[in-house]
Amino acid sequence: MTVHNVSLLTDWHPVFVEGMGGYDPRDPQRVAEQVCTRLSTHWQHQPVDRPKLLITQGDPLEPRGISAITRAVAERLSLGRGLICLDEHIADYHARDADRHGVILEFRYSQLLEALPETEILAPLEAAIDQALERKNHKREQLGKPPLKSYYRDFARLQEVSKVACRQLAGSITVAHTSEDIHEFSVTSFYTIGLELGLTTASELVGFRP
Repeated sequence: MTVHNVSLLTDWHPVFVEGMGGYDPRDPQRVAEQVCTRLSTHWQHQPVDRPKLLITQGDPLEPRGISAITRAVAERLSLGRGLICLDEHIADYHARDADRHGVILEFRYSQLLEALPETEILAPLEAAIDQALERKNHKREQLGKPPLKSYYRDFARLQEVSKVACRQLAGSITVAHTSEDIHEFSVTSFYTIGLELGLTTASELVGFRP
């Protein structure tokens, strides 16, 4: 595998598709069709002047869920794919098991971290993720549920740092969701943090409609 320089992202318009993993019971082709329809409508109203790059974040290929859906979206829209994985010292399996079908650019989480100003962006973003985790775990405790697994912090950071850094480098991004209702204890639910901090914008978000 070749890890590329993040400066290459300046030539692209990064596109993120976020949603449930392999436990998603729906037909990924039907979900992808709806996501593509929503994306096409979005870009008709907000055209982009660079080639689009569908960014995935290390999910291994499964029959259903986000990895199958992103494959289908890339094929339907004829998009190249970019891959961002956690560094091996954080999760040694992540890059190893990632789906690389159609991937033309690959990066590591640490490269995206280095692209963000520490004081102005990175520190507030990481603090907000930690605070959100505390709130979620407090609610889970009230519900008699165990705390979220420790890896949630890593993957929430990967999700939000990737979007914010790509936006800083490329100037704009598009973020599409694969579900209308985002579960409050999912990694996807952390998407609100970038919005709340003004690091992503609602105009770049494409909601799902069944």
